[in-house]
Parts: sequence; structure tokens; C-alpha cells
Amino acid sequence: MRPQVALLLLLGSACCGSAQLIFNTTKSVEYTICNETVVIPCIVINGGAEDIAELYVKWKLKGQYILNFDGEKQKLYTHPEFPSARISQADLLKGIASLKMNRNETVVGNYTCEVTELTREGETIIELKYRVVSWFSPNENILVVIFPILAILLSWGQFGIMTLKYKSSNTKEKTILLFVAGLVLTAVVVVGAFLFASGEYSAKNASGLGLIVIPTAILILLQYCVFMIAIGMSSFTILYHILILQGLGYVLSLIGLSLCVSECTPVHGPLLISGLGIIALAELLGLVYMTFVASNQKTLQPPGSN
Repeated sequence: MRPQVALLLLLGSACCGSAQLIFNTTKSVEYTICNETVVIPCIVINGGAEDIAELYVKWKLKGQYILNFDGEKQKLYTHPEFPSARISQADLLKGIASLKMNRNETVVGNYTCEVTELTREGETIIELKYRVVSWFSPNENILVVIFPILAILLSWGQFGIMTLKYKSSNTKEKTILLFVAGLVLTAVVVVGAFLFASGEYSAKNASGLGLIVIPTAILILLQYCVFMIAIGMSSFTILYHILILQGLGYVLSLIGLSLCVSECTPVHGPLLISGLGIIALAELLGLVYMTFVASNQKTLQPPGSN
């Protein structure tokens, strides 16, 4: 009798084992701001259904049903708070009952996937986590802010040389206008830097980046005006090359900006940074040239004032 009892127990164990669906275990998954669609895996590894009518799938979050699929009726029911929740019916016979949702409807927490296949059933729990990712890398964040601010400081240096070395009542109004333009540019870029502060991709960060990059066009005008007021046409050849270089940097930074603001992961960040770096370089060359000229003159004379 004992061998028979052992055989019955073995058969019962095998029977019970066949009645339980086994899942490919996934403890947790992560999503970020860059995920338009969030996928929570649910994969049965010992499924045997040959017809989708044999399957019934339920997804729950904290005990609340967010999706039910009735294979026999060929109907999918979703909770009103999760209208985008869906599963791929074509993959169900392959054992794949993964849940897909739009990111803006997703809630972090423990999701339960229940699958019933005729008389067999099983469930698995997957924790969904949110991971914060920076839009730009830390080094890129620093360079995007540093280069425009450096360019502005160099521009103020040029303005300072012009003011100290060139005295003329005829240009007081121009000097005041340049001073105001410089203040406005500085204020706008500083505000942009605060908005752009390292963080996730968002409308605020993108706006901050725009405030950093776009107004740097004013630097081209300021450099031209400062040179014309301080040194005049005698510096036109040097000024021409510096402005060409600065214009090239501005174009590159604009292209980089347009490419970056449309992407959650800005792969064109180096292009943007290169443009900003060239702008700062042009301002440095202008300052060096003005310093060299000023060092050879006690007072910079206005154009045609001899």
C-alpha cells in the first residue's frame, strides 16, 4: 500500500503543479520622463493555450482592477483612470500579457498580473519605479551655463575699456544704450540659467535653455558697436573676422538648441556647447585686441576726430 500511496501523492503533486501557471519573474521595472509608453512585463513560461478564448487576464494596482481581458468574449475592459491601458492580444498565445500605458497615466506601485488559462491560473507582482534622469549630463550643464556667462563678462570687459579709455560727450547716449542692452542681456541669461538648472527634461528647462542661447545675438551687436565707438574703421578688418567667427558660433548654437529642445535625451548637446564656446572665444579675441590697442594709446580717439 505504501508504494501506491507514494504514487498517488506524486501524481497529485504533478497535477497541482500543472494547475499553476509559472511566470518569468521580474521584481521591478523603471521608467523615466523619456518613456512615452511604460511597459510592465508579465510573461507566462508554461502556457499551453491554443485559442485566445481560453485566456482571461487581469491587471491590478493596489487591489484595484485597471484592466480585464475576457478572451471568450473578446472584450477588453479598462478603468476610467487608465484609458490607455492595453495588452497585445496577438501575443497572449505566446504567454505575453505585458501591460502598456501612457506615461502620464502611470502610477508607481506594485502591479499584479493575473492570468487564467482554462483551469490553470497564476499571478505575479511587479513593482513599478520612477527614476529621475538629468536632461543634460552634469558636465554639459556646466558648460551650457558657463560659456554664455563668460562671453557676457568678456563683453563687459570690452565696454569697460571703451568707457575708461574713450572720453567724448558725443557718445554718451550710445554708451548708455550699450550699458542698458548689456544689463538686459545679463539679466535674461541669468534667469535662463536658473530655469535651466540641472533636472529632467521639461518645458521650464527648455525655456531656460532658449533664454540662455537666443539672446546671445545681442553680443554680436554690442561688440560691433563697442569697436566702432572705441576704435572706428581702423579696426574693421579685425572686427570683420571676429564677427564672422561669432556669427558662426551663434548659428551652431541655434541649430544645437533646435535639435536639443525636441529631444528628451539631447544627443546634439556637443553641437550646442561648441557654438556657445565659439561665441565666448570671439568675445575673448575682441577683448584682447581692444586691450592691445588701448595699451598703445592714452585715450582712444573717436573715428575721424584727428
